[in-house]
Amino acid sequence: MPVWIYIFVGGGLGSLARWATSKWLAPVDIDAFPMGTFIANILACLILGLLMGYHLKNPLQNEYRLLLMVGFCGGFSTFSTFSAETLNLLKSGNHLLAFSYVALSILLGLGAVFVGLKFFNSY
Repeated sequence: MPVWIYIFVGGGLGSLARWATSKWLAPVDIDAFPMGTFIANILACLILGLLMGYHLKNPLQNEYRLLLMVGFCGGFSTFSTFSAETLNLLKSGNHLLAFSYVALSILLGLGAVFVGLKFFNSY
């Protein structure tokens, strides 16, 4: 099977997981903290860190790596939505909330990948 199929399927599943997470945690007010995207991005970072740590100890077949790490995690996280939501917060005058969203996303995203790697003692 062509390798792009694994990325395609993983990306579709990740996108569905992101959509479900965003719907589950969607704010009613556009000026509110974008919790759905935030949680999806942090979870995607944690899952990627876990997969990276596992892969360093027990190398995954290329197809599984593409399905899970490239496809699923890539589809589950979303930089474009994060950027648009940050811009909306800035345009609505919620500068502190926008800054908090950016800072927390970066810090907790890095932390989640680190925790995932540490789970397998790979970092």
